[in-house]
Amino acid sequence: MRKMSVLKTLLATTAAGCFAGLAGTPALAETAPAAPAAAAGAETLGEVVVTAQKRSENIQQVPIQVTALSGAQLTTANVHTTQDALGLVPNVSMDHSFTFLNSFVVIRGVAEINNADSPLSIVVDGVPQNNQKQALMDLFDVDQVEVLRGPQGGLYGRNAIGGAMIINTKAPSNTFQGYGQLDYGNGNYASGIASVSGPIVADKLLFRVAADVKGDGGRIENTYVGKNVDQVKYDDSLRARLLAYPTDKVTVDLRGGYNAFKGGATWDSAVFSGNANDIQSPTSDFLGQTKGFIADGTLKIDAKLSDLTLTSITGYTNLREDYRGDLDFTNPVNNPSGLFGYGPLGQGQNLNDKTVSEELRLTSPSTGRFRWIVGAYYVHEDRSLLTRGFFDLNHSPSQFNDPSIRIIDKSESDRNQAGAIFGQADYDITSQLTVTGALRYDADQRRQLDVNSGLVRTKTFSNPQPKVTLTYHIDPQALVYATYSTGFRSGGYNAPGVSIPEFKAETLTNYEAGIKTQWFDKRLILNGDVFYADDHNFQFFFVDALTASQIIANLDAVHLWGVELEAEANPVHGLNLFGALGTTNSDIVRSSLFPSDVGHKTPKTVPWKLNLGFQYTHEVADGWDGMIRVDYEHQDRKYWQIDNADVQKPLDLVNGRVGVTHGGYGLYLWAKNITNVRYYEDYNPKAFSGLPYDIGSLAEPRTYGVELQARF
Repeated sequence: MRKMSVLKTLLATTAAGCFAGLAGTPALAETAPAAPAAAAGAETLGEVVVTAQKRSENIQQVPIQVTALSGAQLTTANVHTTQDALGLVPNVSMDHSFTFLNSFVVIRGVAEINNADSPLSIVVDGVPQNNQKQALMDLFDVDQVEVLRGPQGGLYGRNAIGGAMIINTKAPSNTFQGYGQLDYGNGNYASGIASVSGPIVADKLLFRVAADVKGDGGRIENTYVGKNVDQVKYDDSLRARLLAYPTDKVTVDLRGGYNAFKGGATWDSAVFSGNANDIQSPTSDFLGQTKGFIADGTLKIDAKLSDLTLTSITGYTNLREDYRGDLDFTNPVNNPSGLFGYGPLGQGQNLNDKTVSEELRLTSPSTGRFRWIVGAYYVHEDRSLLTRGFFDLNHSPSQFNDPSIRIIDKSESDRNQAGAIFGQADYDITSQLTVTGALRYDADQRRQLDVNSGLVRTKTFSNPQPKVTLTYHIDPQALVYATYSTGFRSGGYNAPGVSIPEFKAETLTNYEAGIKTQWFDKRLILNGDVFYADDHNFQFFFVDALTASQIIANLDAVHLWGVELEAEANPVHGLNLFGALGTTNSDIVRSSLFPSDVGHKTPKTVPWKLNLGFQYTHEVADGWDGMIRVDYEHQDRKYWQIDNADVQKPLDLVNGRVGVTHGGYGLYLWAKNITNVRYYEDYNPKAFSGLPYDIGSLAEPRTYGVELQARF
């Protein structure tokens, strides 16, 4: 046992030393001392239960780097969207640009591809969100969010090449309860959240209904038309859920949701200087707009079969997003001749995506020396995309339907049918040593119809995804693990008639070693890992504006490696400290399409990101509690494209929240980007946009407001 204690101390001290050197926080002592006097009265860090491996487990016993945020933590951190949540996770980011739903996730150097599969599998109440447009969503009435880093293909399939994000909404309750929240902020931002839950038949049939409504006047002005490009006319969601227990062995969980939205589009700024740090306001003469909806439903059935559990999860999604806007991103004053002398041009797309999925799995008990999960998954997706470019005569969205001014007209119908079988098993070789093996085989059939020509293209992309993990429990408070894992992102077709008709499937092999430790009577948690990944046919995205084509291409080979560290501590009563560091080095090793870019970093790479923060709560009067929270994020330089010619300078972002609570009520002041840092969330240099100038999509400036909460 003495050797185990020494090993645990050395591992944690080494990791803490690395964190201290980069983050400026003190390293742990060389031995594990008793809890210091300063910690007297400090609360222990509560046990966090996650479903990362499709069964409930203590997060500190799961040999995966997982960041878990409870619903309460999301609220205190002022997290409203998946973009806000991913900003708190090392080696992960999400950028929002171009349309209301459009976003780009980057995880461990693997980047989002527009109109294609994400590198991050997002699973809501057990159902994978197959379309990229589903990634950016409001997080209201949520029980917990889990972000898993590293390939998770063994359990989560072809979209988990970089990791997985598990979102569990709040379940119906067996007692009547409700919640309300109102926010008002600068730019006439206003939102309201309400939920009510309780029994219809006690212990047998429970319900929950939650709503989220939002409008925003915006804060990013188009200085040519004098209106804000980030305004949101409406973004309203309604979700209902029924939980039934027809027998003591069967649970039926039915959920339905609807989100309708109308906001901005094509709000990029023209950057004539070609400098990614030259902050320019949008100046297009055509103020873009996006309109659409997402309707979805889930039916989950759990049945106890002796000591086994059979689970069926059926999902349905109907997504529509239509946008209209400027194609040249300029106006007659700063660009009199328009795009390439053709005058002002407009663009638009109609996207319609319907998806049906089914997962069946059989799970063994969580106890016992041998534990396992086996299952099968099927998804059918019908996606249509209509893309048009036109001469912009009057800045009206209705021009999209005028054939007399049309210059580009592409219509495609894509059908995707994918199936998979998977399994994972854990075996305790000894009481301290566990081996885990997982294997998934995915087959993804892509079919594309060119509606204009009648041409049909069909191809199947398939790949096995094995994973092996060896976990050693040093003692009940610490473990070390080593993992070999793989990921797969399906290939597919670009729009008909573009220069690169097909893109290849991407595969990734990951080697990882990590630690998870708890110290000082569970008042300090320190977790970390190192990883190296070999990525083949790395997918990346660029735009050809002349043909209004969004193109996905491949880099033959990319190497990715880095370090991740997370720490959380309760040093004294009421004070919670937290920090996370992630580094990602990417190297383009081989590229037949772009050989001059070998040795460069991959698109949207940020070599390192640091998050630090604290939250302090204290009783300020009898029955009144006060709180303050500050979150700091440092992003290193950002390399926008594969030529590495356009680099964003490092950023320092600060968010804050302060408030008081009394009984079931709370009043808070909050602010994001407190220092008003101006930067681009997305940047497309002219070499990869087809335009004669660069374009950049501005991030939100300082945003602040007041919030009122009530619970009953």
